Amino acid sequence: MIYTCTMNLAIDLFIKTQDLVPFVVNRTQEADYQPNGKGVNVSFILKKLGLDSTALGFSAGFTGRFISDQLLAAGIQTAFIPIPGINRINVFTRVTSQNLEYKLVNQGPDLSPDHIQQLLAQIKRLKPQDTLVISGSHPQGVTDDTYLAIGQAAQAQGFQLILDISSPVVLDLLPYGPALIKPNDEELAHWFQAEALNQDQLIYYGRQLLDKGARQVLLSLGPDGALLLTPEISLRATAPQGQVVNTACAGDTLLATFIGCRQQGLSYEDSLVKAVAAGSSTAFRPGLTDFSDVAELSKSIELTYL
Repeated sequence: MIYTCTMNLAIDLFIKTQDLVPFVVNRTQEADYQPNGKGVNVSFILKKLGLDSTALGFSAGFTGRFISDQLLAAGIQTAFIPIPGINRINVFTRVTSQNLEYKLVNQGPDLSPDHIQQLLAQIKRLKPQDTLVISGSHPQGVTDDTYLAIGQAAQAQGFQLILDISSPVVLDLLPYGPALIKPNDEELAHWFQAEALNQDQLIYYGRQLLDKGARQVLLSLGPDGALLLTPEISLRATAPQGQVVNTACAGDTLLATFIGCRQQGLSYEDSLVKAVAAGSSTAFRPGLTDFSDVAELSKSIELTYL
């Protein structure tokens, strides 16, 4: 079973407006409310690929109920831990006259030590045949020790641990042998206290992650595609061209599609191409891809062995 863990669940409100002017009422052209959080997105994409998962995390208030209801309606199991308060609402505003996107991301609720222990108890019940995907930011109350406890559980119990988190604690988790790390180029530079990285530097620092214990590294590069590193290969995929509408969930789509394709037995090459195409498809629409255009987008992707 694949488990996704979103410690900081969210509802994302996507707004499209012609203008955004201060001190006046700005009327929107479109508005869409979507259950979100990076792990939630991974579960939705896996389901679209025909793969089941169980969503873990912390659910609070009416926003948490909305997220749970939407997952269950899609046929995705949940095992959220109830907490006080409400889960956050994030706002992404596309201003068409400026061709700009404004992102307002809230902090999320405050977790108690007992809430965290409940999550760790769930994770410690996972079996060697299971996969746990930890994605996204963490709310108040989650510390580096929380992640270290998860890494220790993965090592002790033998389940596959996949990490898509921005915290430098990732470097401390490498000795526990995570199956896959998915940073973007900015996160990778931040972890190694480097400036903007060129391709050679991306490969160098990505291979540092492998040398320290990660088994695969999937680097998302936005409009420049993605880079896959394993002990055996370095593979670069370009991204299709298109009108970007929503950048919030493209990386989640990339990761989930890659995981799903590998679970279904596709090669590294085919998995990477489909993952980049699916991520681009999400970027070109208000919500997550429905995969209807992924085959066509895949045709324009170029693979290079580095």
